Amino acid sequence: MTRPLRASLALAATLSLLAVSGAFALSLPHLPHIPRVGPHASETAPRAARLKPGEWPQARSDVQVDPDIRFGALPNGMRYAIRKQSIPAGQAAVRFYIDAGSLEETDAQQGLAHFLEHMAFKGSKAVPENDMIKILQRHGLAFGADTNASTGFSQTIYKLDLPHTDDETVDTSLMLMREIASNLTLSQEAMDHERGVVLSEERTRDTPSYRILKSRFSFLFPGQRLPTRYPIGQVDVLKTAPVSQIADFYHRYYRPDRAVLVVVGDFDPAAMEAKIKARFGDWTPVGPAGTDPDLGKVKPRETEARLIVEPGAPLGLQMTWVRTPDLSADTLAKRRREIVRLLGFQVLNRRFQALARSPQPPFLAAGAFKADQEHSAEVTMVVANAAPDRWQPALDAMEQETRRAALYGVRQDELDREIVELRASLKAAAAGAATRRQAELADEIVGSLDDQEVVTNPAQDLAFFDSAVKDLKAKDVSEALKSLFNGAGPLLFVSTPKPVEGGDQALLTALKAFQKTEVSAPAAQAQVTWPYESFGPPGKVAESKDITDLETTFVRFENGVRLTVKPTKFRDDEVLVRVNIGRGMLDLPRDRQSLKWASGAVIEGGLKKISNEDMERVLASKVFGATFGVGEDAFVLSGTTRREDLDTELQVLTAYASEPGWRPQGFERIKAASKTLQDQYEATDSGVLGRDLSGLLHGGDRRFTFPSRSEMASASLADLQAQVAGHLAQDPIELVVVGDVSVEAATDAVARTFGALPPRKPLPPLDPAQEKVAFPAPTAQPLVLTHKGRADQAIAYMAWPTADFWSNPQRAREDAVMGEVMGLRLIEQIRQVQGATYSPSVSYSHSLVWTGWGYVSAAVEVPPQKLDGFFADVAKIAADLAAKGPTADELERAKKPRIDAIRKSQVTNQYWLSELSGAQEDPRHLDFIRQLVPGTERVSAVDVQRAAATFLQDAKAWKLEVRAQSAK
Repeated sequence: MTRPLRASLALAATLSLLAVSGAFALSLPHLPHIPRVGPHASETAPRAARLKPGEWPQARSDVQVDPDIRFGALPNGMRYAIRKQSIPAGQAAVRFYIDAGSLEETDAQQGLAHFLEHMAFKGSKAVPENDMIKILQRHGLAFGADTNASTGFSQTIYKLDLPHTDDETVDTSLMLMREIASNLTLSQEAMDHERGVVLSEERTRDTPSYRILKSRFSFLFPGQRLPTRYPIGQVDVLKTAPVSQIADFYHRYYRPDRAVLVVVGDFDPAAMEAKIKARFGDWTPVGPAGTDPDLGKVKPRETEARLIVEPGAPLGLQMTWVRTPDLSADTLAKRRREIVRLLGFQVLNRRFQALARSPQPPFLAAGAFKADQEHSAEVTMVVANAAPDRWQPALDAMEQETRRAALYGVRQDELDREIVELRASLKAAAAGAATRRQAELADEIVGSLDDQEVVTNPAQDLAFFDSAVKDLKAKDVSEALKSLFNGAGPLLFVSTPKPVEGGDQALLTALKAFQKTEVSAPAAQAQVTWPYESFGPPGKVAESKDITDLETTFVRFENGVRLTVKPTKFRDDEVLVRVNIGRGMLDLPRDRQSLKWASGAVIEGGLKKISNEDMERVLASKVFGATFGVGEDAFVLSGTTRREDLDTELQVLTAYASEPGWRPQGFERIKAASKTLQDQYEATDSGVLGRDLSGLLHGGDRRFTFPSRSEMASASLADLQAQVAGHLAQDPIELVVVGDVSVEAATDAVARTFGALPPRKPLPPLDPAQEKVAFPAPTAQPLVLTHKGRADQAIAYMAWPTADFWSNPQRAREDAVMGEVMGLRLIEQIRQVQGATYSPSVSYSHSLVWTGWGYVSAAVEVPPQKLDGFFADVAKIAADLAAKGPTADELERAKKPRIDAIRKSQVTNQYWLSELSGAQEDPRHLDFIRQLVPGTERVSAVDVQRAAATFLQDAKAWKLEVRAQSAK
């Protein structure tokens, strides 16, 4: 089943309610994707029998499979799924699935399923050690972006995204998958070489959130196998296990009857099927087969509580009910139960959302969901994040709202609203189904394998949803929702950055006290209407100009609003809108801390005439989005919609541009969450780097720095308004509309919205000083930052200043290829030759906004004793590149993946939305687009050598280390 109806949440990921990425953003618990739900706890649900070799789930189900997929099996039991998808043209996605992961490991193999995934790239009978990545690069696949793999509890997946579907590329990809299947060499020397890489991955994964997850699993699933088999494994096994243990796992579980090959792309399915049969037909298993492990049983338990203190983590609460999992076959009846319970969760989560947006919210965000956890247990979980000292109000509200739903159920008006919204989402998915990306389709097929689900398409899902909700009554959903809060529990798990007096017992006492509080039936909501359908008489077009070679049209309205439209067929029924207002960071003061970190409060503040909560309710039948951010050269409103809802999308964005509500609740929630934000960053080396690097690379310019604790604590909504409100109200407006829409339709819709606004005054000339930012001065010794995590976690970072893009566009393209060559050498030297780390990387940037600003950088995560070695290695690589330039093979492996990545991005709406932004004001952006590929193709080895000699001088390098405080 396709999303959003197929299972898409896992307890392992929990529910991420607060997201931190550079700047803080508040993520609300809107949960359109709820896991598959099963029968009542009183029903028996035995584990579904393993499929026979070569059998697909549809053979045991009354669900009709997607007819566009060709399913098959070889005589040896290996299954395959093939689907033709010609959009984008000439691309394909290959996925090789093994039905085994860390749960299948013995005690002596903990971590070796994942280690084996690494060894798959270390050599086979037909591929010399470390050559697989080079082979793929020569065919245009970038390491990491197009070539990847993952190991979970119960599966291992190898992924290739092919930029071309010529016979040579396709045959090479199938050859490599076949080598992984049974021809890996698995030498002891190669394993010893790779240990440092795997141990580096273990270090980077050991974060507060990961430690909390492990504690939660141990609490929820005692005596079961799941909490004893994490994919990263045990450090002592990773350090000392012989390669024979990997080989044992390989031969027992990498077998045809446990393997599925999925290939989706622009090719003839019959020809692809013939290639698969020829390549994999001779695969014969070696030795005895591995067995499915005993996962253990869910233990009967009463209400319990567990407190975990984890500095560097926000306050999180989870109330969980644990049951025996429903592993019965995928059927229409089961899917209908799933939809009914999904709708019940949607209503409950909407209530949680309203509480979080209330004037005195008990928590920052909360949500409820249900999941099958790796076939070990079925859980219903209610989760919340709260300010560090607010665990009692949060728990009180969680418990009461959950019990209110269980006692009184849902109202018909609430149910009808969720049906309307989910139907709109499904209709949009069905409308865009023909233009789904190859990787998306391949991942959906692979995502169905572990649960033995029948793969259906969006049109089938929409039709089934409509049949399932026809005449659906609130009482039916209420009964279904009530049934989900049973089983062992509730089990209360609280993770907190500081101790709670009384520990576990205090939590349990509080929960039992809250359970005695009477709750009343939910009150009906007042009716509201959408007040922003009209902004006055439609604006008139003053000028229209076609940019023929880019199939783009420039429009200027009489009120000064500029519109850029690019109709595309990249995604059926997808329309992207970006609204640029003013000059963004260019107009913010350089010496005053920016409030970008709180920019989410603009949308959460709603509109002058309607709150965000009511807007979402009254527009439930519409597909629209609204985000706000402070860009380098504009204040940006944006959203994604479909053709029929473009008017609504533009009405929403126009209202935010002209009448934002500035309600304080969203800002206060962000501010409350910020109380632990610094602790979260300081808990890991990568957190400290992510927090501080932008400010450092921009010479301490306060537009780029992250705020201190005191700055976040003292910030007010008035401060944000002072930085943003005047620009939204007065500055010139530019729109970019890209997607499945005509120029005429887009122009008419903008005329009725932004084009109808009063004219805005032109901006005064920009002070040239505002466009300048300083790159940090060279450092003889690295600047040292500290974190509070493990003593063996450290990052080394080295950067050289280059230049902005406009000063010499072709030189910037040469610098970019130089960066790609640096990246190749860094991976080969530090990851493949030394086996020192999982994550060496090279980055580069040539600003289109800041005069003279650009850089090339190299970074690595290593134990602190290897930091000096990294700087020496990078300096040696840079010097050699400056002296000799790249080899012909290096140049090809650097340029081809970059060019193919650019071409792949150019058949997406997101690319054009970004690159056409600002093009009317500065037509150089059009040449940027036109010359990006040809200019990169022209880069020669001499150009790369000259760029290295010019910029990669040790005397110009700025160096940084992030070490643990205990390792200073």
